[in-house]
Amino acid sequence: QVQLVESGGGLAQPGGSLRLSCAASGFTFSNYAMSWARQAPGKEREGVSCISLRDGTTYYADSVKGRFHISSDNAKNTVYLQMNSLKPEDTGVYYCAADSSGVPVMTDDTTWYDYWGQGTQVTVSS
Repeated sequence: QVQLVESGGGLAQPGGSLRLSCAASGFTFSNYAMSWARQAPGKEREGVSCISLRDGTTYYADSVKGRFHISSDNAKNTVYLQMNSLKPEDTGVYYCAADSSGVPVMTDDTTWYDYWGQGTQVTVSS
């Protein structure tokens, strides 16, 4: 049974930091590409960052480049998203997703991915 479980969301002040985690189980983690996407109220889900678990290649949306950092610990079957210099527009539900192609692709197409987590709420507000 495949599971992706996100954690680490919460309330942060503008300029603050949060670290999200996504624990995976039920599939061969190291063969996949993993992504983080977010959905703000009333908006479409958008890709934020992705990583190849084979070679560590990473990509970022322009809106988070230089502020967010994606990483993985293959021994723990976990992918992380370190979010720094948070802005109110970063508010939303953050999801992790797994792609069996293993090739990291920045896309807003939710059908691209094989598995999704349940999401974790991030709120950036003073």
